[in-house]
Amino acid sequence: MATLDPSPAESIAPYGSPEPGQDNPHVVILSGLSGGGKTSAAKLFEDLNYIVVDNLPGELLPNLAELVSTDRARYVRVAIVLDVRAGDAEAAYRAMRGALEGRGIRPQVFFLEARDDVPIRRFSETRHRHPLSDGRGVASAIAEERRLLTGVRAEAEFVIDTSDLALRELRERLFVRLGDHEPDQMSIQIISFGFKYGVPLEADLVFDTRFLRNPYYVPELRDHSGLTDPVRAFVLGQPAAGRFLELLKPLLAFTIPAFRDEGKSRLTIAIGCTGGQHRSIVLAEELASWLRARAEGPVAVFHRELERR
Repeated sequence: MATLDPSPAESIAPYGSPEPGQDNPHVVILSGLSGGGKTSAAKLFEDLNYIVVDNLPGELLPNLAELVSTDRARYVRVAIVLDVRAGDAEAAYRAMRGALEGRGIRPQVFFLEARDDVPIRRFSETRHRHPLSDGRGVASAIAEERRLLTGVRAEAEFVIDTSDLALRELRERLFVRLGDHEPDQMSIQIISFGFKYGVPLEADLVFDTRFLRNPYYVPELRDHSGLTDPVRAFVLGQPAAGRFLELLKPLLAFTIPAFRDEGKSRLTIAIGCTGGQHRSIVLAEELASWLRARAEGPVAVFHRELERR
């Protein structure tokens, strides 16, 4: 595929490389056909901690480039979805790419497409309307969209046909081309919570630790959280806590790779107790330490109820 050849070339930093004295943002421009997989791809970029900007009017794109350039500490990774909804898609694309490169930021450009029958089927299944379907059928709208995006496709570094790709395969195609991410990496979030406040809606796996003795009923421990050594010692000193971890670790050692193999990019494990202040926090921290030692991928811990203290 042809690529834009800016002048002077030496003013453009390679993908994701630092400029002198500062980090250079990694910017992805994601374009392609409606129904071609851009929404799924955008969600995958979100899981990689990219700030995803979708459906921004074309006239505002240069302002976005300025924002990314001036606040590089915040906009480390940015994915910009740019398609026919921007109006003149090719003009918007050239304006955005030119604005970025004029500030020393070279974006990676991905173009997602599919055979005509695939987006036609997807629009039929979702009952969404094609953005160009006013007064015409979906097939005609797709043909017009291909014509309008010809210039963008020609200058994309990577053109991916998603017609026969499962989500896992699309993820692998994207991540391999990003270069700085392992395609089989899955981020893991562990949430401690209190059942009295409800189970986290985003949880994939939920474990109940209310079978353990509650530090809340020990006066000298009640006002301390599970992050403190006395509470940690009280909880882990119970044989049932050790047995729980002994049984849970093999289960996760089996299920985490299985989730990863199915293309899941983020797994949320929720561990609950009554109020979310003691037992769940201790065991969430223990589990996170074990997962980090196994190098299962990025592991983040969030203690949902701590702010209720």
